[in-house]
Amino acid sequence: MDIVKQYLVQCISSAANNLRLNSQKIEIVAMLRDIIVKSNDLDDDIRLMKKITELSTLAIRLTEIYSYLSQPQIDLFKFSDKIKEHSSLLIKDMSHMLDVVSPETFKHAIEKIRPPVVEENKIIAFPAIEPMSNSIRVDLSKRKPDVDIFVKPENEIIKEKIIMEEENENEDLFFQNYESEILKPIKLIDSLLKQISSNEINEDEIDRWAKLMKTNGDLSARIGFEIIANMHRILSRAFTMIGSKELVPKPDVIESMRASLIVIVAVIKGKEVDITNYLNRAEEFGRKIQILN
Repeated sequence: MDIVKQYLVQCISSAANNLRLNSQKIEIVAMLRDIIVKSNDLDDDIRLMKKITELSTLAIRLTEIYSYLSQPQIDLFKFSDKIKEHSSLLIKDMSHMLDVVSPETFKHAIEKIRPPVVEENKIIAFPAIEPMSNSIRVDLSKRKPDVDIFVKPENEIIKEKIIMEEENENEDLFFQNYESEILKPIKLIDSLLKQISSNEINEDEIDRWAKLMKTNGDLSARIGFEIIANMHRILSRAFTMIGSKELVPKPDVIESMRASLIVIVAVIKGKEVDITNYLNRAEEFGRKIQILN
């Protein structure tokens, strides 16, 4: 996913995180993210959204953000501040949109932009929604292409989970649990990196953390937190390669992995600090180990 789509998806997810979402609204947010991610011409799709009454206000705001991202040069030192600003501006527009549409009316509205695909005289449902869940401990494996017709759709599972929640639980508990679950292992991993740098390597422990980073990365990607997801992927790959002796845990490797941790914490907690250097270092490290792998 390119940086413009990542930025927009991050803003949408962050704005949604500040709203009280029921099952239908969660479904609509998932579809909106899906439209952004799968767009072949984002500028044109947003322009068409402005012509749809239910989406026009939100589309105007997305146009403003897109225009900012389309500048020849962007001040990276202000990047984290801008994404917070844009996310805050989206909250009111998203809230309005979510109040006036249902999943069905949203689908019909979006079909004006991207008509349903007809294949072998059968209309394929639109849009394809990536599975989400209101519980952190979920199976994140992809569904097989040949799905049994009696298997419940993912959106139905979402609805049932939310309906069956205890009455005293907040509807936004999912996002609170997400942040808690992502932050919980950070200090332990930081300690592990110090042990590794001292040549104290426990292969079983490293493998366990590699799997957890992959799980948390997959979850972050499904919610739309692409930057956080990428940092987890980098850590997972690095741990796996250290465990298999493909990567020597030299000081620069350890510091690059710590940079990934710092980015995760800064983004989740919304720290008012410039993380450009950490982000650049982590992403550069990710590219290097991708080549090695």
